[in-house]
Formats: sequence, structure tokens, C-alpha cells
Amino acid sequence: MRIVHLTAGTGAYYCGSCMRDHDLVAGLKRLGHDVLIVPMYLPPVLEEGVGDENVCPIFFGGINVYLQQKSWVFRHTPAWLDRLFDGRRLLTWASGKMHMTSPRDLGEILLSMLAGDDGQQRKEVRKLARYLAARGPWDIISISNAMLMGVAPHLRLALQAKAVVCTLQGEDSFLDSLQEPWRTQAWSSLDRALTGADLLVPVSRYYGEVMSKRLPSLATKLEVVHNGIDLSGFGPADEPPSAPTLGYLARLHPIKGLSVLVDAFIALAKRPHQQELRLRVAGSATAEDEKYVNTLRAKLAAAGLEGRAEFRSNLSKAEKQEFLRSLSVLSVPATYGEAFGLYVIEALASGVPVVQPRSGAFPELIEATTGGVIVEGDDALSLANAIDTLLSDPIHARVMGGHGRKAVLDRFSADAMAERFAALCAREILKRGPVGKAS
Repeated sequence: MRIVHLTAGTGAYYCGSCMRDHDLVAGLKRLGHDVLIVPMYLPPVLEEGVGDENVCPIFFGGINVYLQQKSWVFRHTPAWLDRLFDGRRLLTWASGKMHMTSPRDLGEILLSMLAGDDGQQRKEVRKLARYLAARGPWDIISISNAMLMGVAPHLRLALQAKAVVCTLQGEDSFLDSLQEPWRTQAWSSLDRALTGADLLVPVSRYYGEVMSKRLPSLATKLEVVHNGIDLSGFGPADEPPSAPTLGYLARLHPIKGLSVLVDAFIALAKRPHQQELRLRVAGSATAEDEKYVNTLRAKLAAAGLEGRAEFRSNLSKAEKQEFLRSLSVLSVPATYGEAFGLYVIEALASGVPVVQPRSGAFPELIEATTGGVIVEGDDALSLANAIDTLLSDPIHARVMGGHGRKAVLDRFSADAMAERFAALCAREILKRGPVGKAS
């Protein structure tokens, strides 16, 4: 099959969705499919550095999207000026200013993007269509996030693609963060835009159920494809850590429950039998996130524990794998309704058991892997007690981590994800004609 995959970048920090897209495309290529990954909005930031996206221009660059939304002048600027605004260095710089965008602008830009060829970024839609048509034909248009679906109708016509496949992963948390009236309008626009997809691919059963309830008319198009990771380099440590070590691996942001974990660590560290316990925290971080981290450092210092806690940001893949091998247990107590949680299967791939809240896709992952424990959410004491139980029985914890690793190897690899995704794509295009050959 020939597949074009559209993915949104972050420009400044590692993003789980970006990494998932990168691993999916790499897995599809290993299966022999011809896949082009097209970055949108901002440059992708990957642990290994920028991958194949570097050979493809960035489309719908964040600066152009914003300027075209604000003024008709920029909807008619020459191509050379658009290319200047789409420069990777300039976009990376601009990504650090995105938090300054007003709620009104965020809502209006999303509505315009979902309108596609009828929105203010029509010039960008046509530019992308011309680029892809010159490199066609394409069997599948793969959209990595439902909020990019506005481009699909025009691309389908321009490219004569056989099917549009859209991944669903975490759109609800962004849409629900919008202020009214844009929140209600955005959900309505998303519902209309998704009618243009032949197949909707939620990354977990949990998230499929969430979107089915929010957009009931689309439930018949859903087929779950669990996220997977590139397993190379992941593996258990030869020996357990010299001191019991509690870990966290996710964005250093309040929404991920890091404050709850710090409170749980403080409670644990006061217990007589946990005087050697260490806390290791790592993840992506923006400048704004670092301000939040400083408040946590101050809390730990006030408890006399600053010497037993470590914070690191924006690790490479090799550094992340080394970090995971240094842990006794991992917990990311997010309760906002995580659509998947790549850090869970990354920890399990390293033989590290997890303690997660009864929220989002976590119960589904723990049930599938038997690699961890579920606790009630937003409860630092319950979290501390569950972690304490695992730390107090390291043999049981290692067995649990081993079960989790086996399940990840069997079911949550990038290759397993790509095989399932490719099979569903083939099913869709066989309804409409023969599959194109890789070139």
C-alpha cells in the first residue's frame, strides 16, 4: 500500500503521539508499505532526533495558520514568504510562544482548520494537495489526530485516495479545555469532519468508548489499534537498583499527576522502613513546565527530601531506557482520562511494574499485561500504600514486571501495531479496488 500519514509536531518538547506516529510509520515500512510522513503545524521532536520528516516540508506551519486566521492579507501572500514563515528554526522559536495564544484564537483557529477548504487556511489545504498529488498515487490518507480531519475531503478528491483512516488519541481533553462557545462548536464541527473518514482508530478500548459516547453517530466506524513501541534497547536491569527507587516518566505537568506522586513520595519517605527510598522524575518540559517543577522542588526541600529526589527533562531514547532500568516501580498518576499512556508499556518493556490510578486506559493496560496495580485516583495515601506494598516485596515486584514485559513483547510492539493498522487499511481499500504496490 501507499500511505500518506499526517502528523502534528510540538516544536519544543518530546510528544508521545509524535513518537507513536514515528513508530507506526517505521513499522509499516518494515512490512513493505510505501509511507510518507508529513509534519504539520510545528517540527516534530523525537527522542532520536528528527527522522524521515526532515525530507518533507512542514505544512500548515503554525505561524502561517495563525496569520491567515487573523488577516486576509496573509491568505494571499507569495509562496516565498510562506516558506520563510514555515522555516523550522522560526517555527521552533514560535512554539515557545504558543501559550500566549488567547482562548478565543485557539477556538477560532480549530474551527477554521476543521472547516478545511472552507476555512481561512484554504491556501494551505491546496498547497498540501498539490505536493502530495505530484508524488501520488496514494491508497490511504492516514490522519494522526481527529483535529486534522478538515483537510481530508479535499485531499481525498485531489489524490483519488481509496480510504481515509483517522486515529483517535486524546482529542477530548483539548476540546474540553476550550472556552464556550468554541467548545460546543468544536465538538459539532469534529462530528461533521469525522463523517469523511472511512475508519476511525482509537488507541484503546477505553478511548473508543469515550468517543462513541461523545459522537454516537460514528460508533460503527471504530476499530481499536493499541499503541506499540519500538522495543529495541528496552530490557530489564541485570540487578535491582541499590536503593528502592520510585520513578515517573511523562511530561512534567500538573495534568499528569506529578504533584500527587510527590505527595505520595513524601509520605513514604517518612516511614521507618523506607528511609533509603529515592524519587527519580523525568519527562518532556517546556519553560512553563520548569516553573511548576520548581514548586515541587521547594515542597521536597521543605520536607527535607531534596537530596533524595532527582528531576531530568527531555531525555534521549537511550537515556530514557537507562532511566527506566534504574527504577523499582513507576507511577504516573494522571486522572484526566489518558487515552493510552505509552510510559506504562515502556516501563513494562523494561521489567518495571507500575502503579496507576483507576482512570483512562490504565485499567485496560494493567488487565492486558498483569504488570501493575490499580489504585483510586487523586489519593496520595492510597498511592503511597500500593507503592509501599510492591517495594516491600521486591521478588513479587520483579515477577510482576516480568509478566508485564512478556505481554508487551507479545502484544504492544510497534510491529504488532503496524500489522493491525495495515490489515484494517487493506480491508478498507479492498472494498474500493486493488491495493497499490509499494514503490
